[in-house]
Amino acid sequence: MMKSLLMLAVMFFLGYAGYRVHSLSKSGAIAAAVVGYAIYLGFGYKGLLILGVFFVTSSYWSKYKSAAKEKMEEKLAKGGARDWRQVFANGGAAALFSVIYYFSPASIWLIGFAVSLASANSDTWASEIGSLSKKAPLYIRTFKRVEKGTSGAVSGLGTIAALSGSFLIALISVWSLKLDILAGGIVFLFGFIGNVIDTLVGAFYQQLFVCRLCGLETEKRMHCGQRTTRIKGISLIENDMVNFLSGLIAAILAMVVFHFSFFL
Repeated sequence: MMKSLLMLAVMFFLGYAGYRVHSLSKSGAIAAAVVGYAIYLGFGYKGLLILGVFFVTSSYWSKYKSAAKEKMEEKLAKGGARDWRQVFANGGAAALFSVIYYFSPASIWLIGFAVSLASANSDTWASEIGSLSKKAPLYIRTFKRVEKGTSGAVSGLGTIAALSGSFLIALISVWSLKLDILAGGIVFLFGFIGNVIDTLVGAFYQQLFVCRLCGLETEKRMHCGQRTTRIKGISLIENDMVNFLSGLIAAILAMVVFHFSFFL
C-alpha cells in the first residue's frame, strides 16, 4: 500500500515538473499523473518507461524549432503545453488497457497498450517534424498543396517521422515488455496505421472553422477575439477526439490481428 501511495506521489511530482517546464498545463499535469499511475498499476516500471519515451520525445519535437511553427499554431486548436484533454487523448487508451490488464492479465491487453502509445507517438512525430518540411503538404481529399498544420494533410518528411515514431515505441516495447518479433511487428504496423486513421478522420470528419474577421481557417473556436464559424466536420469531432479514436481503433484492430495470429 505504501509503495502504491509513494508512486502516486511521484506521478504528481513528475506532472508538476512537466508544468514547470511548460510541457503541461495545470490540468494536463493532473491528468498526466492519473494516466501515469494507471499505467504503473498494470505494467509497472516497464509501462512507465514506454510512456516516458513517448512524453519526452514528443515534448522535445514539440519545442524543436518552435519559432518556425508559430504561424502554423494559429491554425491548431492547442498550443505547446498539453491540457487534460490532450493528455487523455494521447494516453487515455493506454491507461484503460493497463487498468484492464491489472484485473485480467492477458497478452492481448499488452498489445493494445503498446499500440495506443505507438499511434500517439507516430502522430505527434508526424505533426511536429512534418511541419518543418520545406514543401507544403498534400491534402488527401484533393491532393492539392495546402498550408502546414492542416489536418488531413501529409508530407514525405511527416510520413518518415510517423514510421520512426511508431518504430521507436515498438522497439522499446519489445525490449521492456519482452514481446516477440511478431508482436513487435504488430505494434509497429498498427502504430503507424493509427496515424493514417488520424489523417483520414482529420481530413473528412474533423471540425474546421473560419475566422470572420481575418478569414483564417483554423481548428480554434475563438480567433481575433470572436467565435469562429464551422465550415467542415462533425460536431464533437475535434482534434483531441480524433487522436483518442485513432489510437483506440488502431489498438483494437491490432488486438484482433494478434488474437487470430495464434491460429495461423
